[in-house]
Amino acid sequence: MDVFRIKTALAAIALFASGTALADFGVGVKAGTLGLGVEGRWEPPVPWFDFRVGLNQYDFAQEIKLSGIDYDSTLMLDNYYLTGNLKFPASPLRLTVGAYSNGNEVELYSRVPDGFELNVGGLSVPVADAGALRGTATFDDTAPYVGVGFDFEVLGKAGINFDFGVLWQNAPIVGLEATSWDELPPIVQDFVGPAIEAERRELEDDLSAFKAWPVVSLSFVYNF
Repeated sequence: MDVFRIKTALAAIALFASGTALADFGVGVKAGTLGLGVEGRWEPPVPWFDFRVGLNQYDFAQEIKLSGIDYDSTLMLDNYYLTGNLKFPASPLRLTVGAYSNGNEVELYSRVPDGFELNVGGLSVPVADAGALRGTATFDDTAPYVGVGFDFEVLGKAGINFDFGVLWQNAPIVGLEATSWDELPPIVQDFVGPAIEAERRELEDDLSAFKAWPVVSLSFVYNF
């Protein structure tokens, strides 16, 4: 757990401990493009403002084609966050800014059976020689968030929240290897290595669109 996650957890505990004593407090469950999550809300004695902490997690698997290679991919969403929210009088609209402890990753595994060749970085590499390709794309550990939201409540208790925004997690860093790399003779590694590095750079280019992650979510909340 990194420092930001520890601070987020401590902030959540503080909000839970002080919420009922000092001001309005609420909890909710949510679903959206960052996965499934829970959220706590604390409204301090300051008009039209609140703090929210929460977490989102979800794994999503699919087959994708990147730089000419078919991969089994798994998008692993894992986020903890703290946001500040400025609300508008007599309106459900609010502005949201915050920071996320960002554990999002993309795992990749090439889908090429033995006996076939991978076109890696413009070079044909027999799978029997180098093995399949296995990679992981990671993003910045801490990512800023900005967005808007709409809070609809009944008698100040139960309600529905909508959020729309962007999580800026920056360009991915991709690690890529051949599964049989350690078994290859040095002369073959010298031959295949530059091709794998070229493929790694192509994957970073293909996944660069993920640096600005669109956030859309629906929450069901209850206020104490």
